Amino acid sequence: MNSTAIQKKPELAPGMKAPDFSVAFDSAQDVTTESLKGKHKVIYFYPKDDTPGCTIEAKDFRDLIADFERAGAVVIGVSRDSVKSHDAFKQKFCLPFPLASDEEGTMCEDYGVWVEKSMYGKTYMGVDRTTFLIDKSGTIRQIWKKVKVEGHVQDVLKAVRNL
Repeated sequence: MNSTAIQKKPELAPGMKAPDFSVAFDSAQDVTTESLKGKHKVIYFYPKDDTPGCTIEAKDFRDLIADFERAGAVVIGVSRDSVKSHDAFKQKFCLPFPLASDEEGTMCEDYGVWVEKSMYGKTYMGVDRTTFLIDKSGTIRQIWKKVKVEGHVQDVLKAVRNL
């Protein structure tokens, strides 16, 4: 093996331990690893606050948050937006769940959602809309990649209820 080769992280898959994370959250939330223990976690990565698809997805999670909570799950949204941006987004749409600010991109890299994308013939790096369902023990149970927003949150809720 060439010692100068870049070590690529293994792709996450169901059955693997979810990566730990330490990121800033919106100012209305106090989320710690300890506060998440013993709960199922729905961690959804999205490209940008207050854009059409991301807003629909966030509102869908908002509208079903009581059902997720009854099923013993916490919902966490993650993007590379700032805490200030998250605060405005949450206030505008009355989002009752925490939004993680991964400005440095560490969590996006660890979860494998920072990818090369293309639009109108140009390539760029961005967040691939992806959702992870993590059980109480910290094991990934399901991954939805390249999420299509319509009906997605209902699919996630069904999976949570089946844990």
